[in-house]
Amino acid sequence: MSSNTLQAPPNRWLTLTTVALAQLMVILDSTVVNIALPSAQADLGFSNGDRQWVITAYSLAFGSLLLLGGRIADLIGRKRAFVIGLVGFAVASALGGAAPDFGLLVAARALQGAFGALLAPTALSVLTTTFTIPKERARAFGIWGAIAGAGGAIGLLLGGFLTQDLNWRWNLYINVAIAVVALVGSFFFVHSTARVGERPKLDIPGTIFVSAGLFFLVYGFSNAETDGWGNADSWGMLIASGVLLIAFVLWIRRATHPLLHLSVILDRNRGAAYMSIMLAAVSMFALFLFLTYYLQTGLHYTPIQTGLSFLPMVGMLVVAAQLGTNFFVPRFGPKVLVPAGMLIGAGGMIWLTNLTLQSTYVADVMLPLMVIGFAMGTIMPASMQTATLGVDRQYAGVASALVNTSQQVGGSIGTALLNTLAASAVTAYIVAHAPATPAVVGEAAIQSYHLVYWVSASVFAGGAVLAGLLFRRRSQGLALHNAHVQASTSEAESEPVLAH
Repeated sequence: MSSNTLQAPPNRWLTLTTVALAQLMVILDSTVVNIALPSAQADLGFSNGDRQWVITAYSLAFGSLLLLGGRIADLIGRKRAFVIGLVGFAVASALGGAAPDFGLLVAARALQGAFGALLAPTALSVLTTTFTIPKERARAFGIWGAIAGAGGAIGLLLGGFLTQDLNWRWNLYINVAIAVVALVGSFFFVHSTARVGERPKLDIPGTIFVSAGLFFLVYGFSNAETDGWGNADSWGMLIASGVLLIAFVLWIRRATHPLLHLSVILDRNRGAAYMSIMLAAVSMFALFLFLTYYLQTGLHYTPIQTGLSFLPMVGMLVVAAQLGTNFFVPRFGPKVLVPAGMLIGAGGMIWLTNLTLQSTYVADVMLPLMVIGFAMGTIMPASMQTATLGVDRQYAGVASALVNTSQQVGGSIGTALLNTLAASAVTAYIVAHAPATPAVVGEAAIQSYHLVYWVSASVFAGGAVLAGLLFRRRSQGLALHNAHVQASTSEAESEPVLAH
């Protein structure tokens, strides 16, 4: 019997199903609540100015605590962290669903974000340490990447159905049902491993530096989105973020037990992978936000119709993810595949710049959506697989957290910058074509969407250049990959699986 056979955990595909459910739940919450916001606002009576906090509370807690959550998983064990994350997320979701007022809803969303920051990197690190056979690892990450890319679109679809057919509270209650299924699966299919050596310590100063730095980074961009880039608070928070993150890097260079070892991010392939995930997230968040606006205000779609409109994109994303990880990544490596996906995404975004108020879905929206879906299915699985490849098991959780951090930061930057550009474009068009008749206002919105899609195409194109330059050639990547597999085999033999 081969060593590969020995190291493959039993029921590993059921392990994948379990952690994928948890990941889907976390990603859903980044978009599923958006569609419920108008109904929640009418029910609880909060103002338009306060409305953003239902979204921001989640993203602030999630984005700022991700690295801590990943490290906690490394310290207390991935199975234990996974169960705690699931239970906490379910309880927070139930509290939010039952919230009688705005304050409790926002608090519940923040609590969701905190437990999501523990759950998301833990789920990915379980996947990383479970699948070490190259062919199976590729297949597993293909499924994972499809979930990561399609989760936002699925959230829009699910949010539309739940809000329209039930009520907005079910956008939160649905997490409880998903968590219960994943929790049952975790007891049977998520394994614990014996710790080798002494228990590592938590890096308290590093945790404070990076958590505060990420908090101010996400908050600064969120504040700029609502209050504008001329706001002193936005710049103050972004400057504070820069100072804290620099302090974090300086600290972990000398810390005895650093929260994050610099080798995790200084590796060229992993650094390129994190960068690619972040840039792809910039364009994807913009697509979900502005195409949703266009479908609902331009084509007058209902929430359910809007969600259904993204399904062709999801289908192409899943197809591309499987083709990429099973056939193209092993043959060409991320140095070819990721830039190719970026260029395809740029083409899809440029296609969307042809939209007008007279456009139709089938002829003008569906095909570019499918192109972008194929692009994301090409980029995300290859990048995610590379981002966690070759990392020492003791840092698997924090390396996985960096994947989610890259997505979160990319989404925050993209939403803030592109919203600002879109708002400026609307104002400039209306001023230039006064008076502001409904036709002028409608055309102003279209022009703002065009600008957003051109900028998103530029981000994709820049990502293609950077990925092409940074990723190693396939031959170099294969050598490192084989070394990692050998190391993983040795570790698997020295770390016995504990009973469930």
